[in-house]
Amino acid sequence: MNISYDFKKTRLGGTYPDPVIQYVVHMSESQQLQRQWNLLRFLESARHGCTLQQMVQLTDRSAKTVRRDLQTLESIFQVESFIRNGHRIWQMPPLSEQLNFNLTELLAMHISQQFLEALAGTVFWDGNRSVFQKVQNAIGEPAIRYLQKLSAGLQATNVGAGDYRQRAALIDQLMVAIEDRQITIIVYQSMQATEPVEQEVYPLGMVHHRGSLYLIAWSARREEVRNFKVDRINEADVQNLQYTVPSGFDLSDWLSKSFGIWRSGKEDLQTIRIHFTKDAARYIQESTWHKSQQLSLREDGSIIAEFQLPDTQEIKRWIMSFGPSAKVLGPPELVEQVKEDLQRMVTAYSNHHQPLNNEIQQRTGINELR
Repeated sequence: MNISYDFKKTRLGGTYPDPVIQYVVHMSESQQLQRQWNLLRFLESARHGCTLQQMVQLTDRSAKTVRRDLQTLESIFQVESFIRNGHRIWQMPPLSEQLNFNLTELLAMHISQQFLEALAGTVFWDGNRSVFQKVQNAIGEPAIRYLQKLSAGLQATNVGAGDYRQRAALIDQLMVAIEDRQITIIVYQSMQATEPVEQEVYPLGMVHHRGSLYLIAWSARREEVRNFKVDRINEADVQNLQYTVPSGFDLSDWLSKSFGIWRSGKEDLQTIRIHFTKDAARYIQESTWHKSQQLSLREDGSIIAEFQLPDTQEIKRWIMSFGPSAKVLGPPELVEQVKEDLQRMVTAYSNHHQPLNNEIQQRTGINELR
């Protein structure tokens, strides 16, 4: 799907959406959900309820839009309305009055904490910890210790997971920018860069991928949607300028065209075919690696896997992780890329004794390894 963006220039030489065209851009479902979520949080925090006018001022939307959002929320959550002093008041009862957890559900909540360890320091982790702290206060320490014993048989690994405990404030800023559709200036140092670079982005969403958080945003410098690893964002400055996301953009659709998180901007799909030997075939069959995957079992027990993707960068690394158990059949360009990487690996291992020998000679004076 091709998406056109209409933007104006900003102080960094980037762009921001032309407000003149905003009235013809249809609000995407994700934007509606975000607006309703903000309204729901406001209702939850307003202990004595709030009027329509207060909600209009909060959301900066028309009374008609707010009424429509309230109708949606009333049909899903226990949002109540009543008359007080001649004004209609909307209120959401505390969730504690609506929820009644049994012990099995409390155990499941306790176990879920370890699966969020990789997000420590983020709003997601803090929310989970806050909920469980309330549970702990309600049922007492002895009951918590009992739940810990029950959950000890299930563990989660976090190999290679990022540590976001020191980035809570930055992540919170990015989440605000996503929610409010605000232009943001980030200081970012990519893997190839020798120093951080200030650039203008329009945050569209956050993705947790293989233990790391990524910001998905329109890059004014690159003029395309790109991913930014949160670990490499040094600073984030949310501006008082809003941007408009065309209704054609959908984050899940954008992600579906990658074999994980990486995109080059290409849109044309290509068929990627890999032969997996018998010893890897069962492992491949046990998981869904991509929504486009097609698996064909052969008589010798091996498998031919096919994927439809515009890019090969991430799937190439995945293929090579299987060593000799995987062979690329096509496209030819990917076959050559794998060959080149394998040749570089052979060269690296062929020469690996030389630097070691030199180091030993310098330290000991021994001319060769014995």
